[in-house]
Amino acid sequence: MKLATFTADDQQFWGVVTDGGMIALSPEFPQWKTLRNVIEAGAMQTVLEAAAGKPVTHAEGSFRWDIPVPDPEKIICVGVNFPDRNAEYKDGQEAPPNMSLFIRFPRSFVGHETPLTRPPETPQLDYEGEIAIVIGKGGRRIPEAEALSHIAGLTLCNEGTLRDWVRHAKFNVTQGKNWDGSGAMGPWLVPFSDPGQIVDVHLQTRVNGESRQDDRTGRMLFPVARQIAYISTFTTLVPGDIIVTGTPTGAGARFDPPLWLVPGDTIEVEADGIGTLRNGVVDE
Repeated sequence: MKLATFTADDQQFWGVVTDGGMIALSPEFPQWKTLRNVIEAGAMQTVLEAAAGKPVTHAEGSFRWDIPVPDPEKIICVGVNFPDRNAEYKDGQEAPPNMSLFIRFPRSFVGHETPLTRPPETPQLDYEGEIAIVIGKGGRRIPEAEALSHIAGLTLCNEGTLRDWVRHAKFNVTQGKNWDGSGAMGPWLVPFSDPGQIVDVHLQTRVNGESRQDDRTGRMLFPVARQIAYISTFTTLVPGDIIVTGTPTGAGARFDPPLWLVPGDTIEVEADGIGTLRNGVVDE
């Protein structure tokens, strides 16, 4: 079963995804305003069980998908995390000993089926298909051997990037990674219970049906367990925190000429066992 956050009639709900739509559970559990609160309470299994036998409350087409955890304390993204991605930079450098990290704000993401926004300041909107993990059990200096037990669930991310703006400064990419509505996350949160869900799974990004990125998480330079251990060394991870784990080679910037996203494009990010995140593109 999958958990999701959605909006209907200007009211945000969370609940369980079914074939016919959504079963809203947030009215039944007013003590937990968002899925972050459910995760903090260790109540994911409780709410999933509460959906048993309940009818659909919101049919397909009657709601808007939101990002699954709309109010994380932090979203930390891992950059250049696949071997071929490192080679794409053509700077002659070997893969670094430590991972590159940057921060994104929740406002920079939209949910499933909501278009990404291309701003008027630049046409260089690019895609990056990734798997995102949501922390369930917080901690500081989490041992790598225990790290996967700290995951609550998995979702997908199109880590949309304004390429020229990531090069506006010498040491940071923040301003190219945080345009309002430039990326997407969702559609839902898949509960995590087995390392096989993340250790070596197939990840693909398609643009207008054409495969652009295609790889496996088993080829990550910094596997997810190491990401959790490394990040928790310098900051305390808390329930609901999101780690966006890295994108394979094949982003639009690496084509000659570059293949930027334009209005009318459809981007799909798909991973085994999680599903497919789909978004269009519109101009602001």
